[in-house]
Amino acid sequence: MDEAGIRLTGFFGVLLIMALWERLAPRKQRVDALSRRWKDNLALVAADTLVVRLLIPVLPVSLAVAAAENGWGLLNDIDLPAAASWIITIMVLDFIVYIQHVLFHFLPVLWRFHKVHHSDLDIDVTTGIRFHPVEILISMGIKLIAVAAFGFPAGAVLLFEVLLNATSLYNHSNVYIPPGLDRLIRLLIVTPDMHRVHHSIIMEESDRNFGFSFSWWDRLFGTYQAQPSAGHDGMTIGLADIRRPHSFFRLLAMPFVKHGS
Repeated sequence: MDEAGIRLTGFFGVLLIMALWERLAPRKQRVDALSRRWKDNLALVAADTLVVRLLIPVLPVSLAVAAAENGWGLLNDIDLPAAASWIITIMVLDFIVYIQHVLFHFLPVLWRFHKVHHSDLDIDVTTGIRFHPVEILISMGIKLIAVAAFGFPAGAVLLFEVLLNATSLYNHSNVYIPPGLDRLIRLLIVTPDMHRVHHSIIMEESDRNFGFSFSWWDRLFGTYQAQPSAGHDGMTIGLADIRRPHSFFRLLAMPFVKHGS
């Protein structure tokens, strides 16, 4: 299984498609320089990848293979059809990502790192990869615990990883989708208009729409908001206390320093 090749192909394929879509049919006008934001956001994902490779000896797919070989985890003790195990894997991991996202907003120690993601003054496809390395390490640790505890199939874990990366790029994209089509898509999948509410400068709106892939968790747990109060054209993206661009190194330092407007 060429995990790296599959992941990289999916990542760069979706990145290029959404970047082209943003160019052809943008949803909101930018307020910050595109080249500077892309440089810093892409530098963050490179740092995230390097840190994970250096500090974590095993990744989720490899751990899933080891779990299957050693009989670890709940699903390896239950005789289920392969399709059922794959569906359970996708659903459980997506729910864990939803809960994790909520915790990163409401636990102050976690919010310090997650605010790097929300400090972007615009939202586009590269916002979907703008995460502090410490947040990525915590997220990876949670995922590894889940894989070991449940014994998810390796193929299903890889599918989820590709799906999560793709939907993060997609739902952060600055693309226009006709409202009627958007309402239909978001019955199942988080759309860019749905997730953009989550990046509002108004904290009551930022604490809504936590889902990354599937939209039903927000509806089920009462964290869904259909539209921003100011409308998508009138809403302000970002954080009230961080209203200027930050370079790559300042983004790395952000969780550890105080901020003013």
